[in-house]
Amino acid sequence: MKRRTRRLYNLAGLALACLCVQLWVRLRWLSLGASQRASGWLLLGLVVFLLLYNLRKKLPFLPLLASASWLQAHIWLGLLACFSFLLHSGAALPSGVLERGLAVLFLMSAGSGLLGLYLSRRIPPMLRTRGEEVIFERIPGLLRRLRERAEDLVVRAVEQTGSTAISDYYTRRLQGFFSRPRHLGRHLVSSHTPIRKLALEIEDLERYLGADERPLLAELAAMVQAKHDLDYHYALQGSLKLWLFVHLPFSYALLVLVALHVLTIQAFGSAL
Repeated sequence: MKRRTRRLYNLAGLALACLCVQLWVRLRWLSLGASQRASGWLLLGLVVFLLLYNLRKKLPFLPLLASASWLQAHIWLGLLACFSFLLHSGAALPSGVLERGLAVLFLMSAGSGLLGLYLSRRIPPMLRTRGEEVIFERIPGLLRRLRERAEDLVVRAVEQTGSTAISDYYTRRLQGFFSRPRHLGRHLVSSHTPIRKLALEIEDLERYLGADERPLLAELAAMVQAKHDLDYHYALQGSLKLWLFVHLPFSYALLVLVALHVLTIQAFGSAL
């Protein structure tokens, strides 16, 4: 089944599920006058299930369906949870302090989840446009080795040619560039401005070099491009790593506040 067709089926299923939830809550309201309680328990069940996905990722050896299936369920049930939240809250900001805190946490968790969905769809195709796939944890080591190679080349350029032109340019413009990941914000929007500027500077420097220095400068230019590509992978993969550190704390804090909310409702017998 093609991805677009499967997505249409999933959207249709989500719409049907939302309709069923709305009808169920409406029937609860007509029969028992407890629509908020019904939508609240449903929302609690969805939140718990959504958090189980993180546990599933940490226990891949368990025979609990494929991770891809869990991910699809996480996405679509997360959207259903957003609809259930609107039903439960009446699409209005609650008045109580606890309820407002719960609403804010839910919105932050849902918002960061939608951001993560966008990043997970947007970033992988972007990474495939820049060199080979690189494991994120290996990037710092690759950057360090690339910097060491660049420094060795600069020393070799002075020893072989007796000129400090390449060395002076490296000290002035490239030493900081090779020292750490650079232009991370530019990489997130796929901007080529930094590398184009460096390429123009290297092209301009080449005019003033001798024949024995130009091959060394070309080698250095290739290292600059490799460093730029590694920074690109570092920025994009790092954004996915950082997103998890935002989404998961909001989600776990939401579960804690939901439990407190349920205990409060049960203790005082209010309508959920």
